Amino acid sequence: MQSQIIKKIAEDENISPKVLKIKIDRGKAVLVKNKKRKIKPLTIGEGLRVKVNANIGASTKNPEIKDELKKLKVAQEAGADSIMDLSVGGDLKNIRKQILAASKLIVGTVPIYEAAVKSEKKYGSFERMTNQDILDVIEAQAKEGVDFFTIHSGITKKIANNRKITKRKGGIVSRGGAIISRWIMANQKENPLYEYFDDILDIAKKYDIVLSLGDGLRPGAISDSMDFFQVSELLNLGILTEKARKKNVGIIIEGPGHVPIDQIEANIRMEKEICKNAPFYVLGPLVTDTALGFDHISSAIGGALASLYGADFLCVVTPKEHLGHPNQEDIKLGVIAARIAAHSVNLTRNKRLRKIDEDISTSRKKRDWKKHISLGIYPKAVEGITEKLKFSDACSMCGKYCSLKIMEDCPLV
Repeated sequence: MQSQIIKKIAEDENISPKVLKIKIDRGKAVLVKNKKRKIKPLTIGEGLRVKVNANIGASTKNPEIKDELKKLKVAQEAGADSIMDLSVGGDLKNIRKQILAASKLIVGTVPIYEAAVKSEKKYGSFERMTNQDILDVIEAQAKEGVDFFTIHSGITKKIANNRKITKRKGGIVSRGGAIISRWIMANQKENPLYEYFDDILDIAKKYDIVLSLGDGLRPGAISDSMDFFQVSELLNLGILTEKARKKNVGIIIEGPGHVPIDQIEANIRMEKEICKNAPFYVLGPLVTDTALGFDHISSAIGGALASLYGADFLCVVTPKEHLGHPNQEDIKLGVIAARIAAHSVNLTRNKRLRKIDEDISTSRKKRDWKKHISLGIYPKAVEGITEKLKFSDACSMCGKYCSLKIMEDCPLV
């Protein structure tokens, strides 16, 4: 069965099954799917099509599951490859159960969120959370069928206790990173996700779960890019990657964040070197701190460059980033922007995908508007536009002075 899956995926990725298997065996690619779920697995990694993940999830101010299920539907329709449930509000177990049931895509979570929420209710503060509380949540979510986990194992006591951490321009912008850092500071103990990493690996192996090693200290401001904290955490993730590979557990490395455009290549090369070419999952990166309301565009610029240099997995950034809880429209725009970034690089990774661009160019030249629109990144957004603008042979931009029409019957000189 596994060989049939590899064969089908290799066909989709336009590479040989043998090459794909070697990439997976060496940790350069991962096959994501919990053994308990009946769903098409997703491959992420070196030389494969760049994939796109969309985050959804109830917040403490917006705890309704119905809104998140609508966002899930929108993300799927817009072409996301995976979904992450980042819920911290409402009935977390029920929300996750409904998302897993409704999703046609692989689903990831951040278990430390639920562990913190439960501990807040149980002890009055997540600072009193125990290592067993965390492991119990990880095991429970694995049993439910979650396909991949973000685990913030790279933050150590030594790093969190460095007083300069409070001097960062952007602070700690990772929710999971902040929870773990605060817990370490309050208890003066080692990060349980680091100390008990072997136990987490055992759970992951039991259910065929891929671990996405979280960048809890990713730069949340351009000025923090490649600072001591980002690099120190990444060095730890490199060590943990080796541990995971010895136990045959698939690993993805999460990355920045906010990165100046001239540092993107260095970030990718650094991760690939330190983590021995493990798949790289980037949030953006955002190339400027100024794009409020338009961070999906900033993210798409960074995501395209990151993918060109070797990133394998893009996390959707919505226009609401840094502003508030995204709605359905925000999710749609974020997914589309990330898909454009990914596709711009996928053309170079999978030659079959180039045919889509060639076909759309041919239909544009022929002014075959119906086919032209059907081949677009999100046809639903522009369906009917030709009727509204009264397109006939030429579009409404140039009319009878259409360049394509002018040259169509031009006699050869």
